[in-house]
Amino acid sequence: MINQTLVLIKPDGLKKSLTGNILTRLSETKLDIVAAKIVRVSRQLAEEHYRHMKDRPFYEELIKYMMGYYHKKKVMALVYWGEDAINKVRQISGATNPEEADMVSIRGQYGRITTKGVYENVIHASTNESEAEREIKLWFAPDELIVDIYPVKEVKSDKLLRVWV
Repeated sequence: MINQTLVLIKPDGLKKSLTGNILTRLSETKLDIVAAKIVRVSRQLAEEHYRHMKDRPFYEELIKYMMGYYHKKKVMALVYWGEDAINKVRQISGATNPEEADMVSIRGQYGRITTKGVYENVIHASTNESEAEREIKLWFAPDELIVDIYPVKEVKSDKLLRVWV
């Protein structure tokens, strides 16, 4: 089944200059990149992305981490698209907890757990189709993708815009 997934190379991945290594590993999936950009993550964006973790004790540290408490206050956001994209990307990414991740996975090779318990796991990958849709629509506008993966409508303003339905 063809599907799509959001991938974020997190601030620690950018700080450690791992972008090339991570993209090389992801290329093993044989999926297409249909969107890519560098994003400065606002508090609002980080909170919306991790809204499902709001009750966790490490939530505030997680938000700060995504906003870049490193000097690299950005992430690389990508959308991968193709056959079984979600599972392929999650498999090569490895377990969320870097200590539990297979040593040949991205998180197993490059992740760590801070003394405050935050998983600095260098990469985010959507967990399922509904989360992928929510996340992709949060991080990208329809015209930032080179394929139409979700329905859109045109909205008139000063100029014609396409927005998510």
